[in-house]
Amino acid sequence: MVHLPKTPEYDMETEKSARHDIVTTINYYSDPGDGSTPTPVYVGKDQVTNKRPMLPVTTTVTDVTGDETSFTLDQNGFQYLKHVSEFAANEEGGGGGGVEHEAFADEEKIQREYFAECEGLLRDVTGASRVFAFDHRVRRGPSDWHDIPVYNVRYRGPLHRAHVDQSYAGAEMVLREKIPNADEVGGLLMQRRWGIVNIWRPIKPIHKDPLAVCDARTVSDADLVPGSIILKSGQRRESWTVKPNPEHRWYFKYQQQPDEVVLIKCFDSNSSAEMARRAPHCAVEDLDAKEGEWRESVEVRCLVFW
Repeated sequence: MVHLPKTPEYDMETEKSARHDIVTTINYYSDPGDGSTPTPVYVGKDQVTNKRPMLPVTTTVTDVTGDETSFTLDQNGFQYLKHVSEFAANEEGGGGGGVEHEAFADEEKIQREYFAECEGLLRDVTGASRVFAFDHRVRRGPSDWHDIPVYNVRYRGPLHRAHVDQSYAGAEMVLREKIPNADEVGGLLMQRRWGIVNIWRPIKPIHKDPLAVCDARTVSDADLVPGSIILKSGQRRESWTVKPNPEHRWYFKYQQQPDEVVLIKCFDSNSSAEMARRAPHCAVEDLDAKEGEWRESVEVRCLVFW
């Protein structure tokens, strides 16, 4: 079991006074309505090509400050937690909860050490019997990084498009890829609840391009359109792109700190009506921080088994 440091509870009344709701744009999928599939996203070694047409929709995104503990993975599809990263603190020789740029500069060390910390955190929070971290993204780049004509992966920044990392079919693709034993996969699919949960953490305090999450209860399956992601190997993955709906309710944490993580559910095999199965998310623009430094964040994606 990974040791997880104790962290203080939110002081709700003090933090509520610091709320900072924003009116911004959510970039939704512009569905032509003819039944055609979305333009695939192509992911190469050095270049990501995403020419999928999007529709900007003016939206109020509510600051959760002071109400962080009101949201849970199973009710809303996301959950905010106070959690000091031991991995980052050990890298910096500190322990005060701050995470510096250098702590997440070594991709291999993230996989060796930070993955284990994330797996332990999810076991503790969800009660899962098994957690397997299978992928991660460190983002340090401009808002318009997709428009860089060559080598844009070197400047991978925030994703300003509403999405869920895996569709229902895409989640099963991940399961079969990461657990190649067909008999084991078959048993998991038939006998156990499983899911995919991301752990998203600021590397530095977030001002520009904060991460917004959408309450799963306000998103119907009809709002979700499966879209292909084609890797350089030719392998296909599948995510959800999201159509606009005025019922959607979006949230973010203003000036989110490195010791404030958000868990995002991308898939849950439990299809009961009361269970949140997926939460769309994306970066959004805060006009008050438009000229700020590039956002820096790390996200670890995990298979979770109960």
